[in-house]
Amino acid sequence: MPPANAASPSVAAAFAFDMAAVSHPGTERNDNEDACVTHRESDQCGLVAVADGVSSYEGGEVASQRATEVVVRFFKEQGPGVATMKRLVRAVQQANIEIYDTAVVVPQLRTMCTTLTALVLDRGEALAAHVGDSRLYLIREGQILQLTKDHTVAAERASASLGLMSKERLRNHPDRCVLTRSVGRELIVGVDRITRELVQDDVLIVCSDGLYNSLDESEFPRVVENLDAASGCRALIDAANSIGAFDNVTAAMVRITRAPAKLEPVAGLGNRLRRWFR
Repeated sequence: MPPANAASPSVAAAFAFDMAAVSHPGTERNDNEDACVTHRESDQCGLVAVADGVSSYEGGEVASQRATEVVVRFFKEQGPGVATMKRLVRAVQQANIEIYDTAVVVPQLRTMCTTLTALVLDRGEALAAHVGDSRLYLIREGQILQLTKDHTVAAERASASLGLMSKERLRNHPDRCVLTRSVGRELIVGVDRITRELVQDDVLIVCSDGLYNSLDESEFPRVVENLDAASGCRALIDAANSIGAFDNVTAAMVRITRAPAKLEPVAGLGNRLRRWFR
């Protein structure tokens, strides 16, 4: 009997994607505490991840690099016989445990931690596990939607204000970078789980805060339009650096080049919003 996640030949032929990830120190820093990784398991399944080491603590670059390495390693070790979301969340939890354990035994790294947003493409579906304030966006039909929630003090206050805090005020809030949740800080970490059905020409962007704090997210669709994944990543980073990226800048991009036509036709804005937010 084939594994639970095995794709039929018809599904395999109907789904294809292009993915890449690029990281850059930015225009103001010599070191890079961001890390990114891609892993293609098959023609139907691939993983991208972005981690941003917390710069206010020692070992941020160690934490981010370890997080991306462990996520890929543990995702591969479990194998496709395990449900995809379970594999992904277990991999993030394993990264958290290994970073925490290292911080306990190495005094110089005692407070190290990182954000981590990992995305798996699996036969027409996007599955993500998220901790911190790196972000996952979906670009569809020229519109962009943030799929993740920032685990920051400012974002929690904005949520508590029931939408009364403006986007501009949130962007400039003094606590916008103060994390309420990160990988490696505690032995157990809460992991947000996100799933989305994909259609052809969808674009997914995973990025560190150095990108969206430099280049407004509304510009992302224009910057990556008609570009392959590798070119799109470089274009986003170049655009951020041209403005003056004061932080490290990392972008991972996935473009769905072929997908089954599963979603109902869109007829007007109401249907589009219902489809995206269901």
